[in-house]
Amino acid sequence: MPLLPVALISSMLYFQMVIMAGTVMLAYYFEYTDTFTVNVQGFFCHDSAYRKPYPGPEDSSAVPPVLLYSLAAGVPVLVIIVGETAVFCLQLATRDFENQEKTILTGDCCYINPLVRRTVRFLGIYAFGLFATDIFVNAGQVVTGNLAPHFLALCKPNYTALGCQQYTQFISGEEACTGNPDLIMRARKTFPSKEAALSVYAATYLTMYITSTIKAKGTRLAKPVLCLGLMCLAFLTGLNRVAEYRNHWSDVIAGFLVGISIAVFLVVCVVNNFKGRQPENGHIHRDNVARMPMTNIPRVESPLEKVFQTQYIEDDQEENSQGRSFKDCLARLFGWIMGISHCEHLQLRTTSLPLRKSHDVEADGFSLHWTSSLFTIHS
Repeated sequence: MPLLPVALISSMLYFQMVIMAGTVMLAYYFEYTDTFTVNVQGFFCHDSAYRKPYPGPEDSSAVPPVLLYSLAAGVPVLVIIVGETAVFCLQLATRDFENQEKTILTGDCCYINPLVRRTVRFLGIYAFGLFATDIFVNAGQVVTGNLAPHFLALCKPNYTALGCQQYTQFISGEEACTGNPDLIMRARKTFPSKEAALSVYAATYLTMYITSTIKAKGTRLAKPVLCLGLMCLAFLTGLNRVAEYRNHWSDVIAGFLVGISIAVFLVVCVVNNFKGRQPENGHIHRDNVARMPMTNIPRVESPLEKVFQTQYIEDDQEENSQGRSFKDCLARLFGWIMGISHCEHLQLRTTSLPLRKSHDVEADGFSLHWTSSLFTIHS
């Protein structure tokens, strides 16, 4: 059971809470205040891209903001809590303690259960990504100031006063609109689509959580159906924004890209695909294995080496036989020179040295010492 200092745990939690609070405050300023000025983008007279009818307020949409935000905030929380509880109970029932995270002891009184730690970590990262997605979307809308498809229906420009005699005349002033300023300002914030980004972020995060955490054998079809259903709901949310003339296709596609990118980044780089933290024993075991001395592996003789060795032995035997025949002839020669008629009394003695070969031949009081090519006769 790892023991962590209370001061270290407190400082880490404090630092993370400060980051989370800053993210929430930044999202609040983007959403509900006029701190950041929206870019005013002009338009052409009678531009057909912005002449769609006004679909009504956001609450009259098929996917109202209250429903979307409730599903994006509630469904992932419910799924993660139920999933982590089921995984923890399954590990306890099967006694699978190797894959279970260890309980952290902080000080003398505080115990952090792995179920609580994993649930809080996954939900905290999801909440952070949700606010980060909102910040990215609002920043894009403020910077671009892209107009909604129904912008001219809300702007209600006075074409006569503006002198719109041709469709190619460009109008860039804020004073060109005579409608409700709040609705006009909202119609200038459409790129990227916030609804598309939030819906696909929640769907992607949940999809990756389900595929990485649920490992039951009977879920081969249940997991794909559930994951594809979540992605389909997010896709339909984007289609609904285009069908109701609230966003352009480019707005929805950009929102999808923002939501998917943030979800994939958080899952892969922050929570490590929802895998538990590797225990310290695993690192110790790898270090011990790396420091182990090299063991002697039994040498296996190859067939080619056997052939070479056999050929070498045969050559050595042939050389020895040639040496013996040469010595016999030499002994007969010196026996004939010395007048020895009985060569059968010759005694041959061979002494082998590692790097030098010497041969002695004795016959009736005479001895012959032969080394390499030097001959010495002793009487």
